[in-house]
Amino acid sequence: MATVEIALIAAFVIVVVLSSAVVFLRRIDRSQADRPDDLASSLKLDPQPGPGGALQVQERVADDVPGDTSALDDHVDIQDLVESAFEEPDVLDLAVPQEEEPEPEADRTPELKDRLGKSRGLFSGYLGSIFSRNAITQETFDDLEEALIRADVGVGVSQVILDNLRQELKAKKIKDPQTLSSALVEQMLEIFEGADRGLKFQESAPNLWLFVGVNGVGKTTTIGKIAIREVGEGKRVLLAAGDTFRAAAGEQLEMWANRASAQIVRGQEGGDPGAVVFDAIDKAVSKNLDLILADTAGRLHTKVNLMEELKKIRRIAEKSNALVTEVLLVIDATTGQNGLTQAKEFAQAVGVTGIVLTKLDGTAKGGIALAIERELKIPIKLVGVGEGPGDLISFQPKDFIEAIVSLD
Repeated sequence: MATVEIALIAAFVIVVVLSSAVVFLRRIDRSQADRPDDLASSLKLDPQPGPGGALQVQERVADDVPGDTSALDDHVDIQDLVESAFEEPDVLDLAVPQEEEPEPEADRTPELKDRLGKSRGLFSGYLGSIFSRNAITQETFDDLEEALIRADVGVGVSQVILDNLRQELKAKKIKDPQTLSSALVEQMLEIFEGADRGLKFQESAPNLWLFVGVNGVGKTTTIGKIAIREVGEGKRVLLAAGDTFRAAAGEQLEMWANRASAQIVRGQEGGDPGAVVFDAIDKAVSKNLDLILADTAGRLHTKVNLMEELKKIRRIAEKSNALVTEVLLVIDATTGQNGLTQAKEFAQAVGVTGIVLTKLDGTAKGGIALAIERELKIPIKLVGVGEGPGDLISFQPKDFIEAIVSLD
């Protein structure tokens, strides 16, 4: 009986030892799967391959496992354990797919068609209605007249355009709505014909471009943008802060001067703007500079005393060693017909040579451009179609008309 009990106890001990060994080896499999070199060392791997290319393993159990372990071969295949340790673990790919970034657009001059959406939207509504008809009637001309007037072309200029279209209709040059659209474009283009739109510049002496206009039209910003462009073309530029009345006008112009790598002359706040322009001319002559861009205080065109002061600045400039080659009137396109009234007053006071039409992209009243050229015969030389320095561009009548009349 004692012998049987001893045998049972021995068998129980053997089972416990074997179970512990299996658990221990499985823990090694889990914890050392990513450390094959350490595991191979603990199991005394023979680096020489045996038959069939399999690694030869000296089988042993960890030193802390007591007793006879020969029975482990029936339960644990050490060769499989080692090979599984060297297998690449399955890795869950959690990488977030990367979207391809679009290539940056090349710098380019903004196209008017891209920027004049409001003016084009106004015309396209009327023209779309006209093109949907089968014939040209009095209603057709009524719609055209309303479109022109709402775009601030003005009553007088609109009437001239429509009268010419009626004459072409009678002469059978216009036969259908599509032909009418082409004839409308041609009539508009005729208004802009013959004007010199280049900014005048002479090589012999410092040139002075004088900028005038009412408050808030963007004179100072326009000067800064032009400075960047002219410096980029190789000219040595000086800015004259002739607006001595508006708070921070000098600081704003100085910011643009730094941005454009141009020089600047400033005066005392509330000082004589004529003196500032005179000092700027003197500095430009002494340093052999090419171009002076002179800012002036914004003034209402109805204030006689302010307009007289502007005349004084012009006289000072003309008596100096500089050449006044441009007097540029800056007009906010969103003011519509009021801009035409401003242009008339400034043209009489200081002899405006060209128009800078700003904020053209923000209005449906782009037709003011036709009114200015038809009524005053003053060429529009530059137009602003955005906030960036590159958004002040030379005015091209064909591009302008096709942009606002296009149905695309």
